[in-house]
Amino acid sequence: MDERILLIQNCMYQYSRAIYRSIKDLIDPYASGDLQLTYRREVLTACEQTMERLARDPEYFAYPDRTLFQDIRRYFPITHQAQVAWAVNEGVAAAVSFIGDQIEAGAFDGGVTRCRATTRKGKPCQRTPLPEREYCPSHQHLETSVAA
Repeated sequence: MDERILLIQNCMYQYSRAIYRSIKDLIDPYASGDLQLTYRREVLTACEQTMERLARDPEYFAYPDRTLFQDIRRYFPITHQAQVAWAVNEGVAAAVSFIGDQIEAGAFDGGVTRCRATTRKGKPCQRTPLPEREYCPSHQHLETSVAA
Protein backbone atom coordinates (compact mmCIF):
# COMPACT_ATOMS: atom_id res chain seq x y z
CA MET A 1 0.00 0.00 0.00
CA ASP A 2 1.11 3.55 -0.68
CA GLU A 3 2.82 5.29 2.24
CA ARG A 4 0.50 8.31 2.01
CA ILE A 5 -2.61 6.15 2.19
CA LEU A 6 -1.25 4.45 5.32
CA LEU A 7 -0.57 7.85 6.86
CA ILE A 8 -4.12 8.99 6.09
CA GLN A 9 -5.60 5.81 7.56
CA ASN A 10 -3.51 6.23 10.69
CA CYS A 11 -4.59 9.86 11.07
CA MET A 12 -8.23 8.95 10.57
CA TYR A 13 -7.83 6.29 13.26
CA GLN A 14 -6.45 9.00 15.55
CA TYR A 15 -9.43 11.28 14.81
CA SER A 16 -11.94 8.51 15.55
CA ARG A 17 -10.18 7.70 18.82
CA ALA A 18 -10.04 11.36 19.82
CA ILE A 19 -13.78 11.73 19.31
CA TYR A 20 -14.42 8.54 21.25
CA ARG A 21 -12.16 9.56 24.15
CA SER A 22 -13.87 12.93 24.45
CA ILE A 23 -17.36 11.42 24.80
CA LYS A 24 -16.90 7.93 26.31
CA ASP A 25 -17.41 9.11 29.89
CA LEU A 26 -20.75 10.68 28.97
CA ILE A 27 -22.32 7.35 27.98
CA ASP A 28 -25.45 6.55 29.98
CA PRO A 29 -24.21 6.27 33.58
CA TYR A 30 -27.40 4.49 34.69
CA ALA A 31 -26.86 1.47 32.43
CA SER A 32 -25.51 -1.73 33.99
CA GLY A 33 -21.78 -2.44 33.68
CA ASP A 34 -22.17 -4.97 30.86
CA LEU A 35 -24.60 -2.75 28.97
CA GLN A 36 -22.34 0.27 29.39
CA LEU A 37 -19.43 -1.73 27.96
CA THR A 38 -21.60 -2.70 24.99
CA TYR A 39 -22.56 0.96 24.49
CA ARG A 40 -18.89 1.98 24.53
CA ARG A 41 -18.08 -0.61 21.87
CA GLU A 42 -20.97 0.59 19.72
CA VAL A 43 -19.87 4.22 20.02
CA LEU A 44 -16.26 3.35 19.16
CA THR A 45 -17.38 1.29 16.16
CA ALA A 46 -19.59 4.13 14.91
CA CYS A 47 -16.69 6.62 15.24
CA GLU A 48 -14.33 4.31 13.34
CA GLN A 49 -16.86 3.57 10.59
CA THR A 50 -17.57 7.26 10.07
CA MET A 51 -13.86 8.09 9.78
CA GLU A 52 -13.26 5.14 7.43
CA ARG A 53 -16.08 6.28 5.17
CA LEU A 54 -14.81 9.84 5.27
CA ALA A 55 -11.32 8.69 4.26
CA ARG A 56 -12.64 6.33 1.58
CA ASP A 57 -15.18 8.65 -0.02
CA PRO A 58 -14.66 12.23 1.20
CA GLU A 59 -16.39 13.99 -1.68
CA TYR A 60 -19.66 12.09 -1.35
CA PHE A 61 -20.10 12.05 2.43
CA ALA A 62 -22.12 15.22 2.83
CA TYR A 63 -22.75 15.41 6.58
CA PRO A 64 -20.42 13.07 8.47
CA ASP A 65 -20.96 14.90 11.77
CA ARG A 66 -24.73 14.58 11.59
CA THR A 67 -24.47 10.95 10.55
CA LEU A 68 -22.18 10.06 13.45
CA PHE A 69 -24.29 11.94 15.98
CA GLN A 70 -27.48 10.25 14.76
CA ASP A 71 -25.76 6.86 15.06
CA ILE A 72 -24.58 7.36 18.65
CA ARG A 73 -27.05 9.71 20.31
CA ARG A 74 -29.16 6.87 21.73
CA TYR A 75 -26.27 5.86 24.02
CA PHE A 76 -26.22 9.18 25.89
CA PRO A 77 -28.73 10.73 28.28
CA ILE A 78 -30.54 13.80 27.01
CA THR A 79 -28.63 15.99 29.47
CA HIS A 80 -25.33 15.21 27.72
CA GLN A 81 -26.42 15.27 24.08
CA ALA A 82 -25.48 18.89 23.45
CA GLN A 83 -21.97 18.22 24.73
CA VAL A 84 -21.72 15.04 22.61
CA ALA A 85 -22.96 16.90 19.51
CA TRP A 86 -20.35 19.62 20.06
CA ALA A 87 -17.53 17.07 20.50
CA VAL A 88 -18.62 15.19 17.38
CA ASN A 89 -18.87 18.41 15.34
CA GLU A 90 -15.42 19.57 16.42
CA GLY A 91 -13.77 16.19 15.87
CA VAL A 92 -15.33 15.61 12.48
CA ALA A 93 -14.57 19.18 11.39
CA ALA A 94 -10.90 18.60 12.19
CA ALA A 95 -10.94 15.33 10.21
CA VAL A 96 -12.70 16.98 7.25
CA SER A 97 -10.11 19.76 7.27
CA PHE A 98 -7.31 17.19 7.30
CA ILE A 99 -8.89 15.26 4.42
CA GLY A 100 -9.33 18.51 2.47
CA ASP A 101 -5.65 19.31 2.92
CA GLN A 102 -4.73 15.82 1.75
CA ILE A 103 -6.96 16.09 -1.33
CA GLU A 104 -5.40 19.44 -2.17
CA ALA A 105 -1.94 17.95 -1.78
CA GLY A 106 -2.87 15.13 -4.14
CA ALA A 107 -2.66 12.29 -1.63
CA PHE A 108 -5.80 10.67 -3.03
CA ASP A 109 -4.61 10.92 -6.62
CA GLY A 110 -1.48 8.85 -6.27
CA GLY A 111 0.60 11.85 -5.25
CA VAL A 112 -0.43 14.01 -8.22
CA THR A 113 -0.80 17.61 -7.14
CA ARG A 114 -3.60 19.89 -8.26
CA CYS A 115 -3.55 23.43 -9.57
CA ARG A 116 -3.70 25.99 -6.74
CA ALA A 117 -6.25 28.20 -8.51
CA THR A 118 -9.99 28.25 -7.99
CA THR A 119 -12.62 28.20 -10.71
CA ARG A 120 -15.23 30.91 -11.27
CA LYS A 121 -17.61 28.91 -9.10
CA GLY A 122 -15.10 29.00 -6.23
CA LYS A 123 -14.13 25.33 -6.43
CA PRO A 124 -10.51 24.16 -6.61
CA CYS A 125 -9.18 23.63 -10.12
CA GLN A 126 -8.88 19.91 -10.85
CA ARG A 127 -6.17 20.15 -13.49
CA THR A 128 -2.57 19.06 -13.03
CA PRO A 129 -0.09 21.94 -12.83
CA LEU A 130 2.76 22.41 -15.24
CA PRO A 131 6.01 20.65 -14.30
CA GLU A 132 7.71 22.36 -11.35
CA ARG A 133 4.90 24.93 -11.16
CA GLU A 134 1.89 25.50 -8.95
CA TYR A 135 -0.65 26.31 -11.68
CA CYS A 136 -2.10 24.53 -14.71
CA PRO A 137 -1.83 25.96 -18.25
CA SER A 138 -5.20 27.72 -17.86
CA HIS A 139 -4.09 29.50 -14.70
CA GLN A 140 -0.39 30.00 -15.37
CA HIS A 141 -0.99 33.75 -15.59
CA LEU A 142 -1.55 33.68 -11.80
CA GLU A 143 2.02 32.55 -11.17
CA THR A 144 4.21 35.40 -10.03
CA SER A 145 7.68 35.18 -11.45
CA VAL A 146 10.63 37.34 -10.52
CA ALA A 147 12.38 38.85 -13.52
CA ALA A 148 16.11 38.20 -13.58
